[in-house]
Amino acid sequence: MSAVTDSIHIAATPDEVWRTVMDPHRLGEWVTIHRRLRHADDGPPRVGYEMDQQIHMRGVSLDVHWKLVDCDPGRRAVWNGRGPARSHARTEYTLHPDHDSGTRFDYRNEFRPPLGPVGALASRALVGGMPQREARRTLERLRTLVESGSGA
Repeated sequence: MSAVTDSIHIAATPDEVWRTVMDPHRLGEWVTIHRRLRHADDGPPRVGYEMDQQIHMRGVSLDVHWKLVDCDPGRRAVWNGRGPARSHARTEYTLHPDHDSGTRFDYRNEFRPPLGPVGALASRALVGGMPQREARRTLERLRTLVESGSGA
């Protein structure tokens, strides 16, 4: 399993950040590898909420089915994802009130490639340090979006 973690300070309240990150229709505005939202359940995000997303990495488009398994509005969300060839992902957002009405947004993504140790080696060889760079770019885009007032 590989994991990517990153944090960023956003000059907005946790509720403003939450509204942006938990709106599947806004993923394309801040997630760098997002290509298309194929489906999202109706209503507000809640445990059991599901969506289907297409992402793009290293020239390949992949479909991922996400299910929200933990949801504490304004504070924490955990998504479990299933991708091609029995790959699995887990993405966690944690929001903490920060100084001056800001928010510290913590991001964690765990990816389990198919084929056990052989798949893990292939994943590291193909992807290298790209996930960390993409996580940083994604969080920078999120901060710009929310702080510009377009996120709320």
